[in-house]
Amino acid sequence: MQAVSTTQSLHESARWETPALDLEAYLARIDYRGPLTPSVETLKALQQAHLAAVPFENLDVVTGGEIRIDLESLQDKLVRRRRGGYCHEHNTLFATVLDRLGFEVAGRNARMLMGEDASVVTPLGHTMLVVTAEGRDWMVDVGVGNVGPREPILLEVNSEASHGPWEYRLERSPLGYWLLRHKRLGEWFNIYQFSDELTYRADSAEYNYLASHHPASPFVRRIVAQHNGAEVRLALTDLELKTFRPGEPPELRRIAAGELPGVLRERFGLALAPQQERLLLRRAEALAETSSEGEQLGT
Repeated sequence: MQAVSTTQSLHESARWETPALDLEAYLARIDYRGPLTPSVETLKALQQAHLAAVPFENLDVVTGGEIRIDLESLQDKLVRRRRGGYCHEHNTLFATVLDRLGFEVAGRNARMLMGEDASVVTPLGHTMLVVTAEGRDWMVDVGVGNVGPREPILLEVNSEASHGPWEYRLERSPLGYWLLRHKRLGEWFNIYQFSDELTYRADSAEYNYLASHHPASPFVRRIVAQHNGAEVRLALTDLELKTFRPGEPPELRRIAAGELPGVLRERFGLALAPQQERLLLRRAEALAETSSEGEQLGT
């Protein structure tokens, strides 16, 4: 468990806060009891266990909290308090775990597309990882919500991977970036594109601040909770819950404001502190009222 990372030669701002990691607590959080040798199989098993246990969510943002991505804050929130987070939180914590286990881990920033054409230049802002295992580089991401890969993908052009019923592909985009794609109902859906440039803490801090404070950020404007399951995937946006199954159109259900805490607990494994739950309910009730007024006006 005390393996020395091969990233020691990197600039300090590109390395992880590994010495402060409570590895045993993290492994208990994701209910992982498998091997810890830095192999591709270990990497795959850890990624799947993390995604099964730790949901994607922005509930601190919409209830007035602050998102911090230093290791102590991440361990307190995602491990001890059993909460989730978004990409900067998930992948920073996961990278630190992998680094402790002896993997070589480099941060990357991606340009989210989410269906946009790959020739479109969208801003940088998503954190993901490139991990070296068994002499090869793998794209790894535990922080892209319900649409992301569940296993490492070999970092090679035209690399395809089937993660159970979910299919992925890495290509080169017209802009020369790596392009991650996901097959939906027989069509390839562009998730994001990224370069080989390293991410530094200054980058992550800036992107995290924008994600949690900029008025145009989806994490500021909406309630978000997602789960990337092996067979079923979930996406809650405000009061709309979508269920995704392989090869089927998504199933949409609108929930009542009062159902929200129960849905978060039962479908996403998220139990909030009483004060935060009250704030979230207040926001949900305002959303329901606005929706009702819109329906009455015919909008």
